[in-house]
Amino acid sequence: MQPNNATYGTDANLAASAPQAILRYADHPRGFAELRLPQGEGPFPLAVIYHGGCWKTGIASQAYMAPLATRWQQQGIATLNVDYREVGDGGGWPGSFADWAASARLIEEVAAKYPVDRTRVTLVGHSAGALPAQWLARADGPEGPLGARSPLKARAAIVLDGPGDVGAEQPAFDALCQFSAVEPFMGAAPAAAPARYAAIAPATRAPQLADLLFVQAKLPAPSPTTLAALAASGAKVTVRENQGASHFAIITPGNPVYEANEAAMLALIK
Repeated sequence: MQPNNATYGTDANLAASAPQAILRYADHPRGFAELRLPQGEGPFPLAVIYHGGCWKTGIASQAYMAPLATRWQQQGIATLNVDYREVGDGGGWPGSFADWAASARLIEEVAAKYPVDRTRVTLVGHSAGALPAQWLARADGPEGPLGARSPLKARAAIVLDGPGDVGAEQPAFDALCQFSAVEPFMGAAPAAAPARYAAIAPATRAPQLADLLFVQAKLPAPSPTTLAALAASGAKVTVRENQGASHFAIITPGNPVYEANEAAMLALIK
């Protein structure tokens, strides 16, 4: 267990810049996002970043994604680095989903007040943050964690060593976390609450994106069945595997593994 401000060495090569603004989307302590803007006039593409931490409070926060947000800021990308509640502080099903949906409304606020190109929004999630990066871009029926909802309008998503289908990839994700992460987050085992798992599965409703990029390390690529489901609404789904790489190397600016994947990520965001 690490303090929620831990950066896990992701700042080893690049210290995080101070955000231009701290924007609140809820009145609880974790209901905020850090906005970083590049130099210049814009309009800039916007990357909305969701941290990992196995959905368990006390492990991680937006802090460890700040060096990556800073690197992208230097490359001409506006970033919105989001914190949210997890299991133990009001998160899980449905609290985390409520936070993700509320945080996404900041995109309209940012686009209205800052030089951001609303047509170039990319949702980015590391590890457990892969879920909001995909879930926000899809519709939900009444069985969803927040009931029926429309998809967030986003052009693309990037998953950084995260699952494509939480239910199907539960064993691999729990092994990555080194404890049972999925069941506490979902509030039940798959056999006890199959409707919950089906409600957020890509086979039920696919994200509505133009591009979806997986940059994997510890986790394997999603199965062909999951990849096909993710592409069902027309997304171009690409997988870059980095076998043997660490879970954090792929998000650490200056690390050779990150450097090997940066161009592909920047091209998609821009």
